[in-house]
Amino acid sequence: TSMHSITLRFLAPHLTTHAGARVSGGSVLGWVDEAGFACASAWARSDCVTAFVGNAHFLRPVHAGDLVEVRAHLAFTGETSMSLAIEVHTGALASSELHMVLHCAAVYVALDATGAPREVNHFSPETPGDMALAQQVQAQITAAQAVQ
Repeated sequence: TSMHSITLRFLAPHLTTHAGARVSGGSVLGWVDEAGFACASAWARSDCVTAFVGNAHFLRPVHAGDLVEVRAHLAFTGETSMSLAIEVHTGALASSELHMVLHCAAVYVALDATGAPREVNHFSPETPGDMALAQQVQAQITAAQAVQ
């Protein structure tokens, strides 16, 4: 069976000369997309393209040198699309606690060799946790589309 979740772990890079500097929101969203892309590609076993990244609200800053965990979970699939929940958690290396920085919904579309959308294996949530996640992601996507 394919993986339906993936976690990236790394240290937030020192992009400036002083330690503890804030990492830009754009960099954090880049990590979100990397984790989402990795998770979607592993499920589809093919190249994917980002179709949507939904309401990402930053709850706290990320500082250079922090430990970062980016967790991407497949929530549900469409014919050619995969909808994911993605969370970023960070914490100081000296502390064992990680705190949520942001969570958002994202949609990726699987591509064939010609770059056209291709079908993906169906994923249906079975555990209560997975079912709740699927509902949450669907609600986030619907809400974001209503705003556009």
